[in-house]
Amino acid sequence: MGETEQLSLEELGVLLRESGVVGAGGAGFPTYAKLDKRADTIIMNCAECEPLLKLHRQLLERRAGEIVETFHRIAMAVGAKEAIIGIKKAYKETIAALRESIGEYPEIRLGLLEEVYPAGDEVVLIYEVTGKIVPPGGLPIGIGVAVFNVETVYNIYRAVVLGEPVQDKLVSIVGEVERPVTVRLPLGCSIGEAVRQAGKVTVENPVYFIGGPMMGFEGNAAMPVTKTTNAVLVLPEEHLLVQRKRRRSSVDLKRAAAACCQCSMCTDLCPRHLLGHPIEPHKFMRAATCKDIQDTDIFLNTMFCSSCGLCENYSCMQGLSPRSLIADYKAGLRAHGIKPPKAEESVHAAPEREFRRAPMERLKARLDLAKYDKPAPLTDMTGEVEQVKLMLGQHIGAPALPVVKAMDTVEKGQMVAKPAEGLSVGIHTPIGGKVVEVTGKYVIIKK
Repeated sequence: MGETEQLSLEELGVLLRESGVVGAGGAGFPTYAKLDKRADTIIMNCAECEPLLKLHRQLLERRAGEIVETFHRIAMAVGAKEAIIGIKKAYKETIAALRESIGEYPEIRLGLLEEVYPAGDEVVLIYEVTGKIVPPGGLPIGIGVAVFNVETVYNIYRAVVLGEPVQDKLVSIVGEVERPVTVRLPLGCSIGEAVRQAGKVTVENPVYFIGGPMMGFEGNAAMPVTKTTNAVLVLPEEHLLVQRKRRRSSVDLKRAAAACCQCSMCTDLCPRHLLGHPIEPHKFMRAATCKDIQDTDIFLNTMFCSSCGLCENYSCMQGLSPRSLIADYKAGLRAHGIKPPKAEESVHAAPEREFRRAPMERLKARLDLAKYDKPAPLTDMTGEVEQVKLMLGQHIGAPALPVVKAMDTVEKGQMVAKPAEGLSVGIHTPIGGKVVEVTGKYVIIKK
């Protein structure tokens, strides 16, 4: 990887911006914007936060050498003193591959994690491996930390060493399918084409959860794969998670008014609350259902919720929906231009935190997901796609700007949309062919 030694931090940033490298699986934050000299610690996230996901540990095991060296180069570029790979102790094969690769890099160490949820939440991960707490409403860089996930680091390697922009995405296809699989898919192929890589669907009227069972959303077969598509979970229509996702907020609010007993279990197990953030779901449930606005902080503090879903999918014994209702209120606050309250100068983890973590095995059992926890081997896509729909806003920030028009001929890997002004990245086509349609939201290319 000698090429990286010749790149300044600014040059590396430009390359990653043009190559379209973003957080592969989270919100899609442009990676070039995380290259910051204030980062004295960088972390690689291999916690597989969502149940059933396997892609990061599989990729890291298979490409440990390239990924570890790239991680080292990132540390050199930003001047970080420490580089930590956050990985669960249960991923023994991946850990063995890492131990063979990290020896020559003294700044790199493993941060071993327990098999709990949500270990991959950025704020939780940082505390687990460094002991530092990101202040409420703050960013990791504010405490000198930057976090990258495994596939993002691999995409940096591909951009810098191989000269390849981001054109594909690793996706775990699990659940009610014949052969669960983790497959590399071209960006813009349909979810239906993705699911076909796992063989037959084993239920009638399947429902596709995009992104994972806890924080994902219900999609459909026509939706395109994007740079943040981590998983497709195929479920039967009657599954508990499907029914919960399809509930209406108006009904959820009435159920909460009738059944919430203020046991405070949602708050007691809240990962952010246990790290000192002022988010208290049980108080929100009481205030929202009683229309009590005397203490406005209860509503403003919902903006500190990470939407991990633990409260409604694990903690609440009444089957209520704190996360979903909080999400509605957060959206309303943002729509009216309200920003999170000023962060406290310092917060502290609760001493009981160690005894209030949610074991992943128990979570999977409670959500009726344990039967879907099967090997999903990493492989390449079989067959070719004839058409891709490339979304221009598959990252945080301004949507990319098309640089092609209908009827243009493009080659595989060509940039079809350039970064916009401000926070933005380029979009590249994974197939060659003819541009069929261009709008302000997407570009469609057909072979």
